[in-house]
Amino acid sequence: MTARTTEPLYDTAILAGRGLFGFWRLKPRTTGAHHIPATGGAVIAMTHFGYLEFALVEWTTWMHRKRRIRFMAKQEVFHKPLVGTVMRGMRHIPVDMAAGSSAYTEAVAALRRGELIGVFPEAGVSASFTVREFKTGAARLAAEAGVPLLPVGVWGGHRLLTKNHRIGFRERFGVPVHFAFGRPLTVSPTDDAKAVTATLRDTIVALVEGLQARYPVDGTGQWWQPRHLGGTAPTPGEAAAADEARRVRREAEAAARASRTAARR
Repeated sequence: MTARTTEPLYDTAILAGRGLFGFWRLKPRTTGAHHIPATGGAVIAMTHFGYLEFALVEWTTWMHRKRRIRFMAKQEVFHKPLVGTVMRGMRHIPVDMAAGSSAYTEAVAALRRGELIGVFPEAGVSASFTVREFKTGAARLAAEAGVPLLPVGVWGGHRLLTKNHRIGFRERFGVPVHFAFGRPLTVSPTDDAKAVTATLRDTIVALVEGLQARYPVDGTGQWWQPRHLGGTAPTPGEAAAADEARRVRREAEAAARASRTAARR
């Protein structure tokens, strides 16, 4: 499949994203875009500090290479009436967190067809805005499909939409959003997935640290800046505790709903 094949829904989404990001007058800056393969499959592994990173990386990839990315996303997203229709139309891949084997198989097949597959190795938004530990899925995908693993760092995108913080309308205007594409990692089926994942994480941490060092806005005292850099974001420990409390609360709410449903029968 070529990058320029017409996909009306995907192309419309790209135009809508460009329109929104233009309306917000975002200030993008991309380094390492030459690492994005012009053809062929690749696993694009990226940071996950906010909810719009998939669209932002999609945007800059299209602007530099005119290539589309198929993202692996939680199955629940595909169940939402409008969003689900868009996700399916853009040929993104739903992942059942309890049984992800079918999504994995679909992603490998897409990579072998020459697609770009986008993954978030942290498997969730990092509310501390630090890079959390990675799952091994990205490394295993690249190894099985025989494609490169492309590390990507994004900084500033979380200032648009993220977890646990309500962002004001005016706050999104003129935000610098910086991207760093690292040198692709070559992975073979004989490589240890944990070792490759550790290298991938170290690479992305270095990319993020470089972006933070060059970021044109002082984050001292700001909610979007990590605590260790002088910001007021939760520490990794605080963020993990909040995530666990949220998980327990949701499980309790789900159990209560199931109990009420059973009582009505």
